[in-house]
Amino acid sequence: MLRAARWTIFSLLAATVVAFAFSAGFILDDSNGDGSPSTSAPAEQPGSGSPDFRILNEIVDILGKDYVDPDRIDAQTLYEAAINGVLDTLSDSGTFYVDPATYRVSVLPSGTFEGIGATVSEQNGEIIIVAPIRGTPAEAAGIRSGDVIVAVDGESTEGWSVDKAVLKIRGPQGTDVTLTIRHSDQVVEDITITRDEIKVESITTVPPGGELEDADGNVVTDIAYVRIREFTALTESELEPVLKEISGEGFSGLILDLRSNPGGLLNATVNVADMFLDSGTILVEVSRDGEERTFNARAGGEATGLPIVVLVDRFSASGAEVLSAALQENGRAILVGEQTFGKGTVNIARPLDDGGALFVSIARWLTPDRIQIDGTGIRPDLEVVPTDEDIDLRRDVQAQRAIDYLRNQASVPAEPAVP
Repeated sequence: MLRAARWTIFSLLAATVVAFAFSAGFILDDSNGDGSPSTSAPAEQPGSGSPDFRILNEIVDILGKDYVDPDRIDAQTLYEAAINGVLDTLSDSGTFYVDPATYRVSVLPSGTFEGIGATVSEQNGEIIIVAPIRGTPAEAAGIRSGDVIVAVDGESTEGWSVDKAVLKIRGPQGTDVTLTIRHSDQVVEDITITRDEIKVESITTVPPGGELEDADGNVVTDIAYVRIREFTALTESELEPVLKEISGEGFSGLILDLRSNPGGLLNATVNVADMFLDSGTILVEVSRDGEERTFNARAGGEATGLPIVVLVDRFSASGAEVLSAALQENGRAILVGEQTFGKGTVNIARPLDDGGALFVSIARWLTPDRIQIDGTGIRPDLEVVPTDEDIDLRRDVQAQRAIDYLRNQASVPAEPAVP
């Protein structure tokens, strides 16, 4: 296995490029409900006077006339740099500008998307291919885990967020995108890929090796396994029959794998949590004004009795963190793995007059115990970090620890009833 992709370990990383902005938080759309941009007046600037933004145009004019290297003066580049400079001061990856061409092809997660079919992440300031999805244009073109995306259509990815990278790589079916790739052997090449429709199931019941195995290498048949790649419009309908089947098969426990799940739709996340809870708080939404909205579980979930271990890693974000915390803090499950990413914001797309959009964070999530997810993440009950040897030998030590825990729980006799 490539050492450059060690961090991908058995995270079951097929979350797909459809995740684009969702690792930054839940996405809502529309500012006014009709697709039109917000028309509210800008807030008054604090202090004795407001900055005169006309000076920016004056600076651009001076550069265009006087700068010693005129070939470096590109109006569009300066325009986007000014926007990104403003947003960079917020230190919030959930708030970012999307140019008009990119915004036209950006959509909410629906279970299908048009793109190349690969999962990407940011690692040490670079955009990395986590994994190509099997049977997609990315795999056919020779994209490999651990590849670094140096540029997209000739534009350097230096300083890009994952969100921007995915939005740039996405595009209509049948169109081409050229990725400048640096492989783990440091060879750099341009790879042109024709985009296609990518269909991705959000629910799978098969681990990466094809079978769930314990630490002794034995196939596990007494514990069920479910992985949620992301929370899409299809997740609830895909998960419901799976949980009903599991509940009727006599399993002693369930491993719920949320590793590398980047989040997704709010309703899908809440509804999935409701399947495992009979009562209790799922999450609390806090707006900029301090107003709160609480999401509570309802009785009658599909899998409220089966013991659960949730697998998480440092790429579990947003909705994955909300679900993990809801099950952990309601005493419904324990978490095994690594501390999660720490992204718990609600983001809304505000259309702009140039045809682009500003994705802006408008609220934050608190766990049932009122712990802020954003910038904090969720700590596992049992921390298990794979070693280099585990990765090389393809040992899923996190899943193995979950199996051991569930089997130990099943072997503990129940307390006798008091007459």
